[in-house]
Amino acid sequence: MLDTGTKAPQFDLPNQDGEPVSLPTEGTVVVYFYPRADTPGCTKEACAFRDAWSEYEARDIDVFGISDDPVSDLKAFQEKYDLPIDLLSDESGEVSSKYDSYGEKNVFGNVVEGVFRNTYVVSDGEIVLAYEGVSPEGHAEEILADLEEL
Repeated sequence: MLDTGTKAPQFDLPNQDGEPVSLPTEGTVVVYFYPRADTPGCTKEACAFRDAWSEYEARDIDVFGISDDPVSDLKAFQEKYDLPIDLLSDESGEVSSKYDSYGEKNVFGNVVEGVFRNTYVVSDGEIVLAYEGVSPEGHAEEILADLEEL
């Protein structure tokens, strides 16, 4: 995991519509990494951000979900669950790697390369909160509560 207080790695990735999205240098953004679109845990996590969206919006906080899924899968996932957040495609895993959120993992007894479920809150380009191996349930609310304490 990257440490709080460090500069967040910059990125430019296509969103679910194929449009480039970059990490903003000003303001606050949640950057969460998830393994696979439209799987149970990832759906639960994305829908929690959707359900808490009005609170994020009221605080002027963007939310970016990053996986190694292709853009077409992200678009279908976003539409299926009416997700208001940008889902970003990191098919090579390059950006996820820069955030210590990509590598070998064991999936159903098989060792594969993929995205780890980690989250960073970035404010004005600096990591202010970091979560490793998060549980999808309640995570969106956990971030909001932690932001209150900053």
